Amino acid sequence: MAITGFVSGRSSTQKAYPGKTTPFVILTCLVAATSGLIFGYDLGISGGVTSMEPFLSKFFPSVHRKMMMAAERSSNQYCKFDSQLLTTFTSSLYLATLVTSLLASTVTRALGRKNSMLIGGVIFLAGSVMNGAAENVAMLIVGRILLGVGVGFACQSTPLYLSEMAPPHLRGMLNMGFQLMITFGIFSANLINYGTSKIIGDWSWRISLSLAAVPATIITVGSVFLPDSPNSLVARGHTEKARTTLQRIRGIQDVDEEFNDMVAASDESKRVRHGWSNMGKRKHRPQLVMAVLLPSFQQLTGINVIMFYAPVLFKTIGFGSNGSLMSAVIVGLVNMFATLVSISTVDKIGRRLLYLEGGPQMFVCQIIVGTLIAVNFGSTGEASMSKLYAWIVVAFICIYVAGFAWSWGPLTILLPSEIFPLEIRTAAQSLAISVNMFFTFSIAQAFLPLLCHLKFGLFYFFGGWVVIMTTFIYFFLPETKNIPIEKMVLVWRDHWFWGRFIDDDGHAHGGQEPVDAVENNRKVVSAI
Repeated sequence: MAITGFVSGRSSTQKAYPGKTTPFVILTCLVAATSGLIFGYDLGISGGVTSMEPFLSKFFPSVHRKMMMAAERSSNQYCKFDSQLLTTFTSSLYLATLVTSLLASTVTRALGRKNSMLIGGVIFLAGSVMNGAAENVAMLIVGRILLGVGVGFACQSTPLYLSEMAPPHLRGMLNMGFQLMITFGIFSANLINYGTSKIIGDWSWRISLSLAAVPATIITVGSVFLPDSPNSLVARGHTEKARTTLQRIRGIQDVDEEFNDMVAASDESKRVRHGWSNMGKRKHRPQLVMAVLLPSFQQLTGINVIMFYAPVLFKTIGFGSNGSLMSAVIVGLVNMFATLVSISTVDKIGRRLLYLEGGPQMFVCQIIVGTLIAVNFGSTGEASMSKLYAWIVVAFICIYVAGFAWSWGPLTILLPSEIFPLEIRTAAQSLAISVNMFFTFSIAQAFLPLLCHLKFGLFYFFGGWVVIMTTFIYFFLPETKNIPIEKMVLVWRDHWFWGRFIDDDGHAHGGQEPVDAVENNRKVVSAI
């Protein structure tokens, strides 16, 4: 049997609800997306702080001594930052986010998306205060856990909110505002680290950690003024308020068709008492697989090795303290602007094409970077790298980051938030975030030991995973652009592989007949 096409769909016009692109929906989604700042700021700030000598000497003196020894004489560059206690400081946030995202599902469903974002902002604010005032490692870890709880609520609720508020033809762009804010948070944190690193004494790292209160305040205050999404309001019984909100965000009075689909979806979801157990049903198998594999694969690209260990990594390949922080600033800037490429193209060329372009680009860069480091350091790591050589490495890392930033970065946040039916939406989003954070935690905890033992082979390791995940996208991910969120089941029903899991009575909420919402997405599937 030979399969000649893998994109689901038929070949006609797409279903579209009536409505306008209103300034209100743009502003609302922009404010909601600012919750990404708290996650991005933490990703960027932790790597820079852990490369600051005052921070290391106060909390991790053994790492500081090892770093000083490496600077004074030729030593193994791969292993000079290897410390489980140091990695626990970084990765404890992701473990807290993992646990929180599982619990946040219930809160998001019961209290609504906006209240979940508000809770996340308040708790993150408390964590930033704790970290800025830390006097020992215990205070640092408690602060990181509070930050993780805040990130868990934000990551669980915000992508759902954006996908439910946005009109179908702009859902990709508006949802990716969350990822754009993550990249802006990373870039801002890198700039702050570069500036505070010049301050003598403890104020350098204290200022960096304390300024996490700024993005936390932004999303906390912003959440107070946000309306909740119509889908969430309907699910909680506020139907009239939901209709009014829908009319406002669509800019028209006649929203009956879209509103009736929401009510039908809500009625079906209310017959499901336990969203977690319902995820295991055969008809939800395609979405469940994506909820697990996409976030797993995202972390196995190795991106967070670059993002929250960038200054440490750049120090390892030969930059001094200022040089390593400046290199991280450059990477953060590339990350932010490359995300804009994805935002501007995702609703035009689709999700699959961005994935299929980004994967090979990342793979090639990882192989080149690994080879360049191997040629310079070899297996012993007992050498130094010239500044020119190091900048070449940085250039290829930037190309790698660009590939991630317009593919696996924003798309892996977008897709889980748009593919789930309402009855399992909050539970499935929690699962996706939890899986993502499990792998983020695991890789954060394992990176420095892996760098010490695998050396340059670490880049080959992640490159191999990029090949596997790109192949998976080619065969198994259907195109979802421009599909109304309550009609998304059709792309799975018409897929060459996933269609076998979707029967005729499991396709539409409220027993509605399918519409031609995915007609222009399908290539021919033929068997020989």
